[in-house]
Amino acid sequence: MRSLTKTQTNLDDARIQGWTVIKRVIPYLWPEGQSWVKQRVVIALAVLVLAKVIAVTTPIFYKQAVDALAPEGAEAATVLGLGAVGLTLAYGMARLMTVGFQQLRDVIFTRVGQRALRQLALETFTHIHRLSLRYHITRKTGGLSRIIERGVKGVDFLLRFLLFSMGPLVLELLMISVVLFFLFDVWYLAVVVVTIALYVWFTFKVTEWRVKIRKEMNDQDTDANQKAIDSLLNFETVKYFGAERWEADRYDSAMAHYEVAAIRTNYSLAFLNFGQSFLITGGLVAVMVMAAIGVQQGDLTVGDFVMVNAYMIQITMPLNFLGTVYREIRQALIDMGDMFDLLGQPAEVTDKPDAKALQVSGGRVTMKDVVFGYDDARPILKGINLDVAPGETVAIVGSSGSGKSTIGRLLFRFYDVGGGALLIDGQDVRDVTQESLHAQIGVVPQDTVLFNDTVRYNIAYGRPDASHDQIIAAARAAKIHDFIASLPDGYETTVGERGLKLSGGEKQRVGIARTLLKNPPILLLDEATSALDTETELEIQAELKLMGEGRTVITIAHRLSTIADADRIVVLENGVIVEEGKHDDLIARDSRYAHLWNRQSEEAELVAEQQAKQS
Repeated sequence: MRSLTKTQTNLDDARIQGWTVIKRVIPYLWPEGQSWVKQRVVIALAVLVLAKVIAVTTPIFYKQAVDALAPEGAEAATVLGLGAVGLTLAYGMARLMTVGFQQLRDVIFTRVGQRALRQLALETFTHIHRLSLRYHITRKTGGLSRIIERGVKGVDFLLRFLLFSMGPLVLELLMISVVLFFLFDVWYLAVVVVTIALYVWFTFKVTEWRVKIRKEMNDQDTDANQKAIDSLLNFETVKYFGAERWEADRYDSAMAHYEVAAIRTNYSLAFLNFGQSFLITGGLVAVMVMAAIGVQQGDLTVGDFVMVNAYMIQITMPLNFLGTVYREIRQALIDMGDMFDLLGQPAEVTDKPDAKALQVSGGRVTMKDVVFGYDDARPILKGINLDVAPGETVAIVGSSGSGKSTIGRLLFRFYDVGGGALLIDGQDVRDVTQESLHAQIGVVPQDTVLFNDTVRYNIAYGRPDASHDQIIAAARAAKIHDFIASLPDGYETTVGERGLKLSGGEKQRVGIARTLLKNPPILLLDEATSALDTETELEIQAELKLMGEGRTVITIAHRLSTIADADRIVVLENGVIVEEGKHDDLIARDSRYAHLWNRQSEEAELVAEQQAKQS
């Protein structure tokens, strides 16, 4: 009993979720303030009704033509034969008009459906970008892309078939039932009604059972897809560790689970199809037997027999279609439910309703007793107080896990502070729009990731409206123009997935170039030269120093030699500032910074000695 109750509850929840999804789709079909969309929907529906009326009257022409070909006398045969030709032509014309109006319906509605598809895809894409960094680093890209792909396809299917299949199907069945009742008798209608009722009941029951199996298959498909994408994105790592066989086995294991679920899906589909065919064939045979008896008794003509057969076939086709449509609609509702769940995922960082654009006059960055932790149980920053004056270059250093990069993420507002405040020119970053905040800050991250596009596109990403000369100037400043010019396709060279065609240093210099092109008043350099060789690093450091003049620069560094000339150095340890000052002053104190400096100097000397021995 408990099991049955639980199953019924799950079905009820699925129906409630289905209606919720349908309600969310309707505004895309009937949008406020867009009369042209509504007009197209109404016209499409009108054309559809006209097509169904013609489809229902078509078998009547067929009956008349058959009866005309079976006259009792020779003269009548000649005269009625001519009538039969005309009726046959009318029958053909009616069939053609039915198909023509159906295609006209599609032509009228296509623009509405594609507009809704585009709008929803854009809404989903935009919403994903609004979600926090925390969401993206915990979500698997492969599974996310598959949810979006299936969800958008589900919307297209639902918009088209919910409007043009289920409603019209019911209308056609009702009209055929009326014809059978008035042209024959109530027993024909009774057999048809019972057949349809049994067919619908069987289809819905079995489909509800199959939905669970199909959902399991989808989950396994998503799991296999995300494993494949994750492995391909980490192609180099797989090669480094010779893990091709491991990855293949891991993918095959996921596909094996998918195979089991897919087999169950196909088996259940075969059962459904046979059951539907059994019911439809039973109803068809019963009605045709009744018509055959009527012809033998002289109550019906051969034309009536043919017409009954035509109507039964006409009923059979949409009923078969009903099974497919219902299955697909249920599947589309599941796929769309996953996508709408994604759209319902709340953004962790949002603009306030009255948020204003950030106004940068000098570029002062102030942190007042800032507290933050990615997990409430493990705080990262513990009451940070820091003031970076306009035009000042401040370096933040410390051991791994001290919270250096976290300060950069808070400044760019990937996360909101847990306590205290972070201000730019006296404006709390939580009170300004994220768009304006991001526009005023240039970031060169530790690991620059490039788009699978041209070098020009990746540099111009800093300012899409930049001219070719401005792009070249930024590349020269980043010391990468000569390298780009040496490439066969120059600035039109494609950098590959995540920039894998370029070396680490080349990717970093492209990242520096696009930040230079952006030309922001505040710079955040997160190990900006970490992937460069010593000679290039010195050149880039000089360019970054020139670029920082007149701007506020916050440098997050692990290699202390790169920030020795900073206006101020802040040393973090376990989420608190343990000391700050200029390089020489900190060395003289012989404290934490001096200890880090001495250790790195010893490591550098050791490396130099080893290189000298090898040479």
